[in-house]
Amino acid sequence: MARASASKLARAACTGLQTARVARAALPSITAAPALLHPAPSLPTPLTTRRSISISSGRKGITPDDKAPKPVETPPVTRTPADISEGEYHAVADEYLEKLLTRLEQLQDAREDVDVEYSAGVLTLSLGADVGTYVINKQPPNKQIWLSSPQTGPKRYDYVVFGEGQHEKQDTATGDWVYLRDGSTLNDLLKDEIGIDFSVSDAELGS
Repeated sequence: MARASASKLARAACTGLQTARVARAALPSITAAPALLHPAPSLPTPLTTRRSISISSGRKGITPDDKAPKPVETPPVTRTPADISEGEYHAVADEYLEKLLTRLEQLQDAREDVDVEYSAGVLTLSLGADVGTYVINKQPPNKQIWLSSPQTGPKRYDYVVFGEGQHEKQDTATGDWVYLRDGSTLNDLLKDEIGIDFSVSDAELGS
């Protein structure tokens, strides 16, 4: 009887000892369980800040707000009549009208509708009914040559000398009959309206 009780006590003690060992072995997993059940919060991933790169230059243009510069307007050249004596006026006016008469007579020989007359400083050119009559005459009181055109009306031309500036050689100045309102010359009008080109010499015209 006593042996049986002692044997039960020994088995009970052995069982308790095994239970304690199992419990101790299980302790690390139990203590680690909270870490598994409640993981540490992860640190937020830092945001990558992107900087936009501007391709435009920081330099400004020559003018404010990069506006295009205004074109520079060249002022018209002011022409003034030459300071010539009455005798000089008659010399240059007669020379010009005689040269013009020579060209118009050549035109008259080539065309049947052309009629030219010159008397007392007045040159009359008739180009038929379709065009009309041109009148070119001297005006000694004003030292001018007057023109009446059937196409563009009346104009008054003054004798203007070109050159004779401080950088010009002496006696190299040239003169022309100029309409002072717009700077055009009598040669320009004759070339545009009649077709007479004074840049072509008489010899070249006759060849």
